[in-house]
Amino acid sequence: MKQTIGILLSLLLVGTSWSQTEGEINKKVASLISRMTLEEKIGQLTLYTSGWDQTGPTLRSEYMEDVRSGRCGNLFNAHTAEYNRGLQKVAVEETRLGIPLLFGYDVIHGYKTIFPIPLAEACSWDMNLIEKSARLAAKEAAAAGLHWTFNPMVDISRDPRWGRIAEGAGEDPYLGGLIAAAKVKGHQGEELSDPSTLLACVKHFAAYGGAQAGRDYHTVDMSDRVLRETYLPPYKAAIDAGAATVMTAFNEVDGVPATGSKYLMEDILRKEWDFDGFIVTDYTAINEMVPHGYALDNQHAAELAINVGVDMDMQGAVYQNHLEKLVLEGKVSEDDINASVSRILKYKYKLGLFDDPYRYSDAEREKEVVFSKEMMDHSLEAGRKSIVLLKNISVNGKKLLPIDPTTKNIAIIGPLGNNKEDQLGTWHASGDVNKAITLFEALKTALPNANISYTEGCKTSGADQSGFKDALEAARKADIIIMAIGEDYRQSGEAASRSELGLPGKQQALLEAIHQLNKPIVSVVMAGRPLTIGWMEDNLSAIVYAWHLGTMAGPAIADVLLGAYNPSGKLVITFPRNVGQIPIYYSMKNTGRPFDANNKYTSKYLDVENTPLYPFGYGLSYTDFEYSNLRMSNKTLNGDGSINVNIQVKNTGALKGVETIQLYTQDLVGSVTRPVKELKDFRQIELSPGESKVVSFTITSDDLRFHTQNMEYKAEPGKFTLYIGGNSVDVLSADFEYKN
Repeated sequence: MKQTIGILLSLLLVGTSWSQTEGEINKKVASLISRMTLEEKIGQLTLYTSGWDQTGPTLRSEYMEDVRSGRCGNLFNAHTAEYNRGLQKVAVEETRLGIPLLFGYDVIHGYKTIFPIPLAEACSWDMNLIEKSARLAAKEAAAAGLHWTFNPMVDISRDPRWGRIAEGAGEDPYLGGLIAAAKVKGHQGEELSDPSTLLACVKHFAAYGGAQAGRDYHTVDMSDRVLRETYLPPYKAAIDAGAATVMTAFNEVDGVPATGSKYLMEDILRKEWDFDGFIVTDYTAINEMVPHGYALDNQHAAELAINVGVDMDMQGAVYQNHLEKLVLEGKVSEDDINASVSRILKYKYKLGLFDDPYRYSDAEREKEVVFSKEMMDHSLEAGRKSIVLLKNISVNGKKLLPIDPTTKNIAIIGPLGNNKEDQLGTWHASGDVNKAITLFEALKTALPNANISYTEGCKTSGADQSGFKDALEAARKADIIIMAIGEDYRQSGEAASRSELGLPGKQQALLEAIHQLNKPIVSVVMAGRPLTIGWMEDNLSAIVYAWHLGTMAGPAIADVLLGAYNPSGKLVITFPRNVGQIPIYYSMKNTGRPFDANNKYTSKYLDVENTPLYPFGYGLSYTDFEYSNLRMSNKTLNGDGSINVNIQVKNTGALKGVETIQLYTQDLVGSVTRPVKELKDFRQIELSPGESKVVSFTITSDDLRFHTQNMEYKAEPGKFTLYIGGNSVDVLSADFEYKN
């Protein structure tokens, strides 16, 4: 009887059309809430893991009984069409009201088919590619019964010790904002009623990437100016792009854990930005306000979180265990609970789950979409565009890369040369290791007539050097050696902070031993963060930074090494020379004693240069680009007017190539000090050998705005310098003045 009542009530509450107006949805939500008990309402504010995957320190086996009783309205880590259909059947047919479950999962850079880690893909500077990656990841995940992804992670980070830098877009707020918006649009598509879309979840609000010492979950302490100018813009861009949900951060900001911060959740997110989606915590983040020293106990933590507008409790069980009592005690208003429930139910309606709870659990569609040619082709394309060529100098009059296809003997040495799982990178969801194609496999296919050997040499961790002998023997027989080295997938990502950023394990010793043979060496570094690779820069002829590129990493790297694809990636994060330089980023400020090599008492180190190993925006090609004829339409920008800027870019090399032209500005004098450079725009162009193009930009007062001394966001009159080039250091410059 209970099952029948649930079905009848759910049918009464839904319409026949998946395309519903906001007003129609609001009426249906209000009608449903009026029928719900307080316990059922709290159930909609509760998110538990299904137990399929573990993404945090706790698991809860009782979730199915909570679903049946209406005490849990949402699940994560449940996936595949068949599995989720079974769970949905329980929610719809065995509960009093038949409210469908919302299924979430960490689809960070692919579901089954894995694309490059976000930090890598950001190096493409290609917004269409990035949006397509999110679109295809959503398509594949939605076919497997999922409705919601905990992505994009838009945290700006300037500390590569922080493991989760792998999940973000690097150090720049402007570029990070563009990427955040592209990912939201990709995941959510044109209409959420399209069953190939997912709800996006912007995380981690806010400033999680600013953790002190690069240590995950650690304190964040910054001025409101830094918060608003550097860390908040990508979140705002994602909200403006229509993001449905936001996830709270683990860290504190200004002494208050983010999950209990009225300033973040209510003042900024709800009031300033008019966000009307729902807010979910990160894993047990409400509970963690107790060890933070901000809440007395879990009940107090629940009170703090719900009263600043946090709608859904992920895995902590605090809302389930304490909200009803808090309402009875008058510490929490049931109207506020209703508002949170309303925000969540609204998206269940928008997804069409009340019309057809099983529309995302289509086994036939899942079979067609997962690992389809479309997915695999895109994994390859995204991988190619994410690779950054850091060094490629001539040896005996010829550059080492691309590798001559007639080369007979190639030795691939290193723990990542034939390693399927690690190339998938951190947070590789439900990626199938068996579908991954390694560098060794790809080169064997691409060069069937060459003698290609693979020797591991050592692991990515531990002190074992017993494999060195075989590696040296293979190297001696080779005409060229490819060192496939870096991090395994566990050495970056969540809970994977590192205090040293050199090659882990004995890889550096292996590399140096191979180098002593005086053979041509190409270093292919696969990692989830910038590593301190100064020794390679000083000693090797060719360095390819391949990050963790996903399922098709091997073919992508092989295409670059062999010249089938001309690398075009540009760094979105500054590479330090050593960890002592951290934080180091391109948009730092001058001091009152700027660097002067001839004056001891200026801002510098005794033991290392101020400059980075590789600057923001840097990346080489197999061809060369020449910049010239920087011209401005005028030298004065008046009020709401504009300045047109042109620069000529010529391909002076022998191959067709793609170049990313970057425009930066510097505000020379302000009411508060300004960075030495700020990225404001960029263009990507493809040029054939000998071809040149004039690339145009437009500068307006909007490009000059910042938070002034009294925190007004506006442009101040004064003198500016603009810079244009292929990275943040090698630029042409011109001056102009702004008058309002």
